[in-house]
Amino acid sequence: MTTYHTTVDSPIGPLTLVAFEDSLTSIHFPTGEPYAADGPPAPGHSVLAAASRQLGEYFRGERTAFDLPLQPTGTPFQLAAWTALTTIPFAETVSYGEQARRLGDARKARAVGAANGRNPLPIVVPCHRVVGADGSLTGFGGGMKAKAWLLGHEQQVAGASLALTPTS
Repeated sequence: MTTYHTTVDSPIGPLTLVAFEDSLTSIHFPTGEPYAADGPPAPGHSVLAAASRQLGEYFRGERTAFDLPLQPTGTPFQLAAWTALTTIPFAETVSYGEQARRLGDARKARAVGAANGRNPLPIVVPCHRVVGADGSLTGFGGGMKAKAWLLGHEQQVAGASLALTPTS
């Protein structure tokens, strides 16, 4: 399976976008696991070009939802958890426990956290909108500064404010 990739600049650092044929498969942060390219750089690839454009619009405050063909790879539970993430409205947050309740079992908050931690499509599938039960910022593949920036950005675009409590 040949994948195509491109790197886009963002306010939270360069993001590597990866596509397979006609779907976006992953987004990699500069602070996470490095992307091991198995295909050529392809900024003109239709899906990568659309993802780059939409991410740019998001970061400029012009877009609050993404419309991209996605193909994440995961277990059935992970896929369900990631689908649930897409229902969290722009500029809002839910707790891991609330996300677990939405999936049908409030006792699975830790499993939800583990699934969210493996989300291959951060920002587009907004795992940054999940916080601790007390509103604290916890766990994010791009780092806590990036999570705080994304949430603050969304609040600013929405014209709202949200008290965020960073954790170390």
